[in-house]
Amino acid sequence: MKILAFAASNSKNSINKTFVTSVSKYYKEADDVIDILDLNDFEMPLYSIDREIESGIPQLALDFAAKIDEADFLLISIAEYNGSYNVGYKNIIDWVSRISGRKTFNGKPVFLLATSPGPMGGSTVLATAVNRIAWDGAEVLDSFSLPQFGSNFEAGKGVTNIEYRSKLEAKVRATKRALKEKATPLG
Repeated sequence: MKILAFAASNSKNSINKTFVTSVSKYYKEADDVIDILDLNDFEMPLYSIDREIESGIPQLALDFAAKIDEADFLLISIAEYNGSYNVGYKNIIDWVSRISGRKTFNGKPVFLLATSPGPMGGSTVLATAVNRIAWDGAEVLDSFSLPQFGSNFEAGKGVTNIEYRSKLEAKVRATKRALKEKATPLG
């Protein structure tokens, strides 16, 4: 299985990137490949219809779409900025959504995550993403929010709060089962 993981953030020190990288390790099995993207590698001009008419779709948007298309499963940790998406992520999604003949996520199964330093754990933007991303062609398998990242996560250990770790691991097991069921032909 090829797994594409990324933080929906363009912060170089994104806690969501740290979080999604840690969670991706739960999915690593013998033949699996995990590709962890940095959205800074896909920085493009701000989307506008005028720019699209003048210059077309940027190659980086096509490259990002190709990464999605090559994956069997997506892990996305959504950063919350003032209750909404990070502008870097939103801009990439805006450009990819303009590629003719496709939905942004092209039917890919997705496990959505979020974390933040505060007590809400990015839950506002996560709720938006869960409701929105299906319209963009994703199959949301589950979602998980980790509040107070600095208190509940430790590098090298992952989620350290036992209650949150148990909830996360239960959701990981459920998404793995769902992925196996999708891969098993009916017979």
